Amino acid sequence: MIRNLLSVGGFTLLSRVSGFLSAAVQAAVMGAGEVSDAFNIAQRLPSSFRNIFGEGAFNAAYIPCYSRALEREGAASAKNFASQIFTLIIVSQLAVLALAWIFTPQFVAVVAPGLSDRPEKFALTIELTRITFPYLMFMVLFTLHQGTLNTHGYFALPAFAPVLMNLCVIAALLLAFLFPNAGIAASWGFVVSGAMQLGLLMWSAQRHGLLESFARVRWSRVKDFLFMLGPAVIGSASPQIAVFADTILSSMLPDGGVSAIAYAERLYQLPNGLIGVAAGTVLLPEMSRRIAADDEAGALEAQNRAMALTVAAAAPFVVAFLTLPELIVAAAFMRGKFGIADVYASADVLSAYAAGLFALVLVASARASFQARGDTKTPMIIALCALAANVALKVALFRPLGAVGLATATSIGLWINLSALVGLSLSRGALRFDALFGKVLAATAVASLSLGAVALFGLKPALAIGAHFGVLANLVALTALGGYGALVYGCVLVVALGLMGVKLSGLRRGKARPAKARAGAR
Repeated sequence: MIRNLLSVGGFTLLSRVSGFLSAAVQAAVMGAGEVSDAFNIAQRLPSSFRNIFGEGAFNAAYIPCYSRALEREGAASAKNFASQIFTLIIVSQLAVLALAWIFTPQFVAVVAPGLSDRPEKFALTIELTRITFPYLMFMVLFTLHQGTLNTHGYFALPAFAPVLMNLCVIAALLLAFLFPNAGIAASWGFVVSGAMQLGLLMWSAQRHGLLESFARVRWSRVKDFLFMLGPAVIGSASPQIAVFADTILSSMLPDGGVSAIAYAERLYQLPNGLIGVAAGTVLLPEMSRRIAADDEAGALEAQNRAMALTVAAAAPFVVAFLTLPELIVAAAFMRGKFGIADVYASADVLSAYAAGLFALVLVASARASFQARGDTKTPMIIALCALAANVALKVALFRPLGAVGLATATSIGLWINLSALVGLSLSRGALRFDALFGKVLAATAVASLSLGAVALFGLKPALAIGAHFGVLANLVALTALGGYGALVYGCVLVVALGLMGVKLSGLRRGKARPAKARAGAR
C-alpha cells in the first residue's frame, strides 16, 4: 500500500507543480481581473460537478461493489458489472451536458449572482462555461477507468493524467493571441485536456484487458451500486455546495475577489492532492479488498498507517501556510499583472484555509471507515450537518471578513466533518487508533514546533539572500528557507520517532496477515 501511496503522491506532486506553472502563466497573462474571474467560475462549475458525480461519489460506490465482484465472483463478472456502469454513465452524462448547454445563463445567474449587474462579465462567464462543461463528461468516464485500474493495483497512470490538464491550459494560454481573449483560450485548453486524460486511461485499461464496453443494463446487477451512489452523491455534494456558496458570495466582491480565493486555493489544495487525495485513493481499494476477504485487522492497520503518514506529511504545509503566506504567494504568483495588493489578498485567504488543512487531508481516510464497508449513508449525514454549519458561517463571516471569512468558514466546516466521522467510527469499532499513530502524532508535533521556529527566525536572513537575485528574490528566499526547514523537520521527526521506539519500516509496511481463500473462479 505504501508503495502505491508514494507512486500516487509522486505523480500528484508532478501534477501540482505543473498546476503551479499553469497558475503562474494564468496570473501573468490574465492577472486577477474580469477575464480571470470569469475563467475561474467557468472551470469551477464542471470541476465541482466532477467532484460530486465523479471521484467523490462514484469511487465510494463503485470500488467496494467492483471489489466484491472481483473477489467473490471472478474477473469476468467484475468486467460485466463495469461495462453496465459504463453504459449508464454515457447515457446520463449526455443528458446532463445537453441540459447544461441549454440552461447555462440560468445556471450562472444562480451560482454567481454578483455578475448580474455586470453584463459583459456575465456574458463572458456564460460563454466560457459552455466551452468547459464537456470536461465533466470526460472526467466521470475517466473516474470509472481510474476505479477499475486502482482496484487491480494500477495507480501510476491515473495519478499522472491530471498533468495533461495543466500542460494543455499552459499551451492554450501561450497561444492566446489566436483567440478573442485569454479566457477563451484557457477554456479550450481545459476541455481538450479532459478528452486527453480519458483517452490515456482507456488505452491503459485496454492494455491490461480491463476496457469496458457497452452492455445491457440489468437492475439486479447495478442496484447495489445505485443505492450506494445516491447517498454518496449527496455526501460528495456537500463540500461542492460549500464551493458554490463561495462562488456566489465571492462574485459580490470587487473584481479580483474570486481570483484571490482561486489562487490561495491552488496552494491550499497542493497538500490535499499530494497527501490527502493520494491516501484516500490508495486506502479505499486496499480496505475494500481486505474487508471483502474478511481481513478486518489488516484493514484497520492499513488505515492507521495511512493516517499517520498523512499527518506527518501535511504538518510542514500547515506550518508554512500559517507563518509564511505572503512569501509563498509572492514566490508562486507575483509577476506580470499579479501585483503586491493581489499577494496580500491571497495570502490572507491562504492563512485562513491553513487552519483547516489537517482536517482536509484526513477526511478521505476517515470516510474510508464507512465506504469500504458499503456504508455511504453515514458519511452523507455527517457531510450534510457539516455543510449546514459551513454555509451558516460563510453567510455570517462574509460581510465583516470578505474572502477571508469564506475560507475561515471552510476550515471550521472541515473540522466538524472530520470530528464527526472519527467519533462515530470509533464508537462503532470501524476505526481504532493504535500506538503507532499516537507516537507519530506526538513526534509530528515536536517537529512542527521546530519548523515554526525556523520560519519565524529564518525569514529575514532568507529575504536578505533573495534580495541579490532581482525578480527571483521571493522564489530564492522561499527555496532557501524551505530547504533548511525541510532538513530540520525531517531530522527532528526521525529523532523523535526513534526516541519513541518507532522504526521507519513500521510506517512502510504492516504485518503480513493471511487472507481467507477467495470464492469464485478467477
